[in-house]
Amino acid sequence: MNTIQKVTCFITHAIIYKHQAIKGEDMREAILAFIKEQYPDFSVNDYISRAAMDKIRREYLVRLMTLEDADITQTEQEVIDAITTNKILTEDIEPIIDQKLTLGQRYADKIAEFGGSWIFIISFGSFLLFWILLNVWILGSKRFDPFPFILLNLILSCLAAIQAPIIMMSQNRLEQKDRLRSENDYKVNLKAELEIKLLHEKMDHLSLHQNKILFEVQQMQIEYLNDILDEIKKKN
Repeated sequence: MNTIQKVTCFITHAIIYKHQAIKGEDMREAILAFIKEQYPDFSVNDYISRAAMDKIRREYLVRLMTLEDADITQTEQEVIDAITTNKILTEDIEPIIDQKLTLGQRYADKIAEFGGSWIFIISFGSFLLFWILLNVWILGSKRFDPFPFILLNLILSCLAAIQAPIIMMSQNRLEQKDRLRSENDYKVNLKAELEIKLLHEKMDHLSLHQNKILFEVQQMQIEYLNDILDEIKKKN
């Protein structure tokens, strides 16, 4: 009865099934050289478990990234750490930003939101119309702000002077949100690109391993055919 062959992982020294391991001769030369840098005694006849191999591939991607760009930014370092620990970078930044808001920033957002709405336009237009009608027809000789409505102009000027910096504060907050969103998108895209490289590495290994198995199967078929031909020749 055939038993499933077991091997020892060179890195973790754990006993694993052979189909759960990768042999040194089946690895790409770049990965093999990278492993030998850390484990000089590793040879093409040794085995590494798939879990340990995944970790090595991630470390190899980090090496490639640091070689391509000597000046690693904080954002790229976060991506490197996420790849090493297999951490998910996608996150909702809105709650994070809103937790750090001061009372003045909250009021600035609400005032800017109200000032850019149709409710403000209609209500303020109605106020101007009522002011004009009150000082032209309704009050008559008792009007407190006759034409050209100097008091009204003063109120409008003060409102504009106060509203402009409040709107700028809100716009700065929106710009900060957009900057954080862009930074988060960049981290996610960069991690996705590196993960795709890792996936290509795995696919290359699978293709090489499958081709080797197919070649062995073909060799066995040829041997069987040769045995059959020899039997036929002996009978004839």
